[in-house]
Amino acid sequence: MEKRPLGKTGVTLSVVGFGGIIVMNESIANARRLVAEAVSRGINYFDVAPSYGNAEERLGPALEPYRKSVFLACKTGERSRKKAWLELHGSLRRLRTDHVDLYQLHGVTTLKEVDQIMGAGGAMEAFLEARKQGLIRYIGFSAHSEEAALSLLDHFAFDSLLFPFNWVCWHQGHFGPQVLSKAQEKGLGILALKTLAKRKWEENEERKWQKCWYAPVDNYDEARLALRFTLSKPITAAVSPGHIELLRWACDAADEFKPLSQEEATQVARLSEGLDPIFSR
Repeated sequence: MEKRPLGKTGVTLSVVGFGGIIVMNESIANARRLVAEAVSRGINYFDVAPSYGNAEERLGPALEPYRKSVFLACKTGERSRKKAWLELHGSLRRLRTDHVDLYQLHGVTTLKEVDQIMGAGGAMEAFLEARKQGLIRYIGFSAHSEEAALSLLDHFAFDSLLFPFNWVCWHQGHFGPQVLSKAQEKGLGILALKTLAKRKWEENEERKWQKCWYAPVDNYDEARLALRFTLSKPITAAVSPGHIELLRWACDAADEFKPLSQEEATQVARLSEGLDPIFSR
């Protein structure tokens, strides 16, 4: 699988990342099989969070044979120094590792959260201490609003951001261009989430994909176009949704990746028409 540099870190990551929700609620044996399959496909980037049910407990043992050769990213939803510090140590214990390569603020949405994180007694104090102690290597964030992402980029020299750079959100929600431009300007490593999302679930719709809070792409052809849309931009990697079938589609699409032509980019924009984006400006 193609690997791309992560900003200024000197690290190179597989263009598809393994979303930890894939192993949530799986047996220990099956989690090991799924991680081994991902590694065999060329994936070296794994992302997880304590809010993903028991994903950390499942991912930790499964990753042990590969830990020295993979890049492990984790997150915290806590906004204070004390709680973020405790949550980091809980993640390290569950993941059976002495450090995570990338630790991220998880799902920042409001300016109030930004102020709390960056203020006295905020989570950033825990991040800086953890980096000093070697518990984490790099500092990043994920965000669910452009407002929060842009503010965080102004507040601190992050190593990376994880953001919904998605074909429907981009075209129908006008969501993402400003953040991508500013992150690129600052030289961050740029990571994508929700790449294979298609639309919001409709009320009373039967949900085939139980680990997704949105409706993902319906077939491989859509997955290939969605991934090509994201990876045609200056983005290092796209984290897969929470089902192994969707990860396999992403890996297959990555194996035959080529940037979208102008005609294909127009086709993607047209295909997004009428879809309800999961994020909007």
